[in-house]
Amino acid sequence: MKIEIPEVKKLVFEMRFPVRWGDMDAMGHVNNTVYFRYLETARIEWMVSVGCNPDPRGQGPVIVNAFCNFYKQLEYPADVLLKLYVSDPGRTTFETWGTMERTDQPGVICAAGGATTIWVDFPQQKAAPLPDWMRALVTADRI
Repeated sequence: MKIEIPEVKKLVFEMRFPVRWGDMDAMGHVNNTVYFRYLETARIEWMVSVGCNPDPRGQGPVIVNAFCNFYKQLEYPADVLLKLYVSDPGRTTFETWGTMERTDQPGVICAAGGATTIWVDFPQQKAAPLPDWMRALVTADRI
């Protein structure tokens, strides 16, 4: 199943990182599980950059699903540009999307994935409404 990334989304974060030798599998390309780690790292870096530091005694984001579409292999050595987007805020959720490309091949998407994020009240273990400040950050501009 291939999940398409929507056209209406908001770019919120970019990061560059090297493909590490240990990211590869026996086939000589980045292991599929590592792409999820790349997406996770970008989500966390973005959340920290906007002051979202989850506290187990308070509220914060939790991923409820994730996916990744693989288009072209990433191999060592390479530097990757990951662009993180957000969209579709609901009462308690929003979507994150990420695209990955080699920095020496701009615009050639090697993989793209995403995750649904739900805002949770950790002590109650229940979904909570997105705070206004987070809703403002994840609302995509409509053209």
